[in-house]
Amino acid sequence: MQAFIRLHSADDVVIARSQLLGGSMVEEVRVRGLIPPGHKVAVRPLAAGQAVRRYNQIIGFASQDIAPGEHVHTHNLNMGAEKGNFERDYAIGQDVKPEAPRQQASFMGIKRPDGRVATRNYIGVLSSVNCSATAARAIADHFSRRNNPQALADFPHIDGVVALTHGTGCGMDTDGLGLKLLERTLAGYATHANFWGVVVVGLGCEANQLNTWLAHSSLREGQTLKVFNIQDTGGTRQTVQKGIDLIREMLPQANAVKREPCSAEHIVIGLQCGGSDGYSGISANPALGAAVDLLVAHGGTAILSETPEIYGAEHLLTRRAVKPEIAHKLIERIRWWEQYTAANGGEMNNNPSPGNKAGGLTTILEKSLGAVAKGGTSNLQAVYEYAESVKAHGFVYMDTPGYDPVSATGQVAGGANLICFTTGRGSAYGCAPSPSLKLATNTALWQRQEEDMDINCGQIVDGGVSVAEMGQRIFQMILAAASGEPTKSERHGYGQNEFVPWQVGAVM
Repeated sequence: MQAFIRLHSADDVVIARSQLLGGSMVEEVRVRGLIPPGHKVAVRPLAAGQAVRRYNQIIGFASQDIAPGEHVHTHNLNMGAEKGNFERDYAIGQDVKPEAPRQQASFMGIKRPDGRVATRNYIGVLSSVNCSATAARAIADHFSRRNNPQALADFPHIDGVVALTHGTGCGMDTDGLGLKLLERTLAGYATHANFWGVVVVGLGCEANQLNTWLAHSSLREGQTLKVFNIQDTGGTRQTVQKGIDLIREMLPQANAVKREPCSAEHIVIGLQCGGSDGYSGISANPALGAAVDLLVAHGGTAILSETPEIYGAEHLLTRRAVKPEIAHKLIERIRWWEQYTAANGGEMNNNPSPGNKAGGLTTILEKSLGAVAKGGTSNLQAVYEYAESVKAHGFVYMDTPGYDPVSATGQVAGGANLICFTTGRGSAYGCAPSPSLKLATNTALWQRQEEDMDINCGQIVDGGVSVAEMGQRIFQMILAAASGEPTKSERHGYGQNEFVPWQVGAVM
């Protein structure tokens, strides 16, 4: 097995499969100095200002002359100040392909009366504002299997009672984008298929008024949705007791569910990557992309997101858009992000993170090219704004930040009933009410943090397992998790603290 990985014949760099020592040979080029695993080594001379290619795509520009065998990283590769906004060939619709023959697979899901299918069966406690978060958590804590094992002992078909709280809801423009995003996010969770019922707790004087939220969201109180304010119930103690009483009333009916065979078309996956490294675009991301293609062929849906982390690779998605307006909406969101970051004194290349760079990634262009691989090769059916309800089937896109908890929160609000999360540096993450599968990009991570990882895609880098084979394994794991098999993060109790709605706008 070669000590390096070449991704395309036209690439200017290859990737170290393991640590390369100075003097070792790579494609008839002598390595100059130490090259860490997952990092890049030049295989031809590169002049200062010259575009550098990986995946046969531009990942940046040489900031100085680079000799064959040299380490290519942040010290000699950047976005190129004058070329950072180089033209991408959007070629809208050019790569649209005939739909794959419909396949049939099933999982053991929970059918709701309105026809939706759940992968889990929770009761949720949401807060309208940070001021009601403590009360909301106290309500859920009463039913915690760790703190109060008997509370749900008679209700084995309920996965738990979880509190999803946040740090906003007031001090914001009542007509602004920030509140609209919060309203949409809370509505998506309040009506999520994985919740049998939801209790929403407010304070009473906040900007995010419960009655206004209900009206804007076309929601009304009923058997599975209860809302009330601390100021109306007489204080914290009475609020907590009221919430406990409401959930006790829900428990018998919430428990009266059963799992039964359901078509895989009801699976909606949110695609995430965090703590990426130089192997992400080689192993876990393309393997997840292969699983996405299988899911789409079975009628399911996959949501790619994290707009700052597809920047520079969006042209690979516009080519797959089934309608021009879909591609144009994606481009519009890219332009919005350019303006948004500039207005806040930043730039799109603030990403990658220090951990990403330590793992071998250098520019956002390089990171993005690996990130879009999670989306497979299926046609792009729709583009959604943050937390919008996803109606289309197949491969779709949702505009979100790159910060994983915020991004996944938007996807779940949109209807994702499962999350697939690739990582190369390591991740401790879970998501309630939707189970989260974590995919390790390299075997060293798997061996170091196996208790948090659900599958080792590093076997692709090690050799012997193809991307397609790993994609099939991931697809089978998706079906098992959707059928109720606990993921590693669920076993650790992750999920409640990872609810992080996107905050935009001034804090007033």
